Amino acid sequence: MECLNQDALFVWLAASPSPRFEYQGHAFEAYQESAGTPSDSLFRMRLIYDDLSVESALAAWMLSLAKTLGLDVIYIAPIRRQVALHCIELALPLEPSGELLATFPNDLAECHLIRQALPKLSAPGLLVMDMDSTAIQIECIDELAAMAGVGEQVAAITERAMLGELDFEQSLRQRVAQLKGADASIIENLCERLPLMSGLEPMLAELKSHHWRLVVASGGFTPFVGHLKQLLSLDAAFANELVITDGRLVGEVMGKVVDAQFKADLIAACSADWQIPLGQRVAIGDGANDIPMVQAADFGIAFHAKPKLAAAADANIRRLDLRVLPYLLQY
Repeated sequence: MECLNQDALFVWLAASPSPRFEYQGHAFEAYQESAGTPSDSLFRMRLIYDDLSVESALAAWMLSLAKTLGLDVIYIAPIRRQVALHCIELALPLEPSGELLATFPNDLAECHLIRQALPKLSAPGLLVMDMDSTAIQIECIDELAAMAGVGEQVAAITERAMLGELDFEQSLRQRVAQLKGADASIIENLCERLPLMSGLEPMLAELKSHHWRLVVASGGFTPFVGHLKQLLSLDAAFANELVITDGRLVGEVMGKVVDAQFKADLIAACSADWQIPLGQRVAIGDGANDIPMVQAADFGIAFHAKPKLAAAADANIRRLDLRVLPYLLQY
């Protein structure tokens, strides 16, 4: 019944009764992801969407693309994954201009340009995730501060850090100091209601089915990453350890601070421990503190990210949820 709402081009692509389809005066030729792109194709892009109703708009954009680039044939492949989104890949003889890409309907779908060899979903790999605003929907230290009654004070320190007046470790220690004397029970209370990021669980399930190693690395705190590790059956979790005495927060962290460089170093350390080959190491995060980690990975992904990280990453998930990630890998 789903095909009743689909554009004719996408109905043909899903059924693939023949390798070639004439659509509004243009020829489309299907290929399969597993077979590789046509020999004369130098550039690829993937269009990812969650609603079949946008397919007519995507088809219209592809026709405009073909006309502008002077293409006789548009090579197109269905990209199928376990997670419940939709994706097609276009193989082109040249890269579209920025002006042409700017006409893509970003409010309806995501367009991901592929300029490098992608990690293989079907082979073992490593995913290192940031926690706050990536694996979960909140910033844990902000929530703890609000529960401890010092939300405004912590927000002021965060603002100074964002202005570049404090480095990560300085801002972390100053914010944690504001929690001094708070009842440690607020940590357990927050653990019990951590809101997972939309799409996290199906994305992880798909990677697990292909024997990927899954790690969360956070500048936050160990109780929260430990909770996620157990809840989601992750392989490892790293974060900062809060000092607690007599059931109250001391306002300090102990041990080595998990900062941007620590998170970046985990890429090499974890891949060595688990013998993950080069090309199979992926990282995803949302903030500037994730830039070293994302750049240390073979394929770095920005998720609903701040501009600096978006500019540094290999891929940028702007609109949809974490289910996009498997579509950014090669089967």
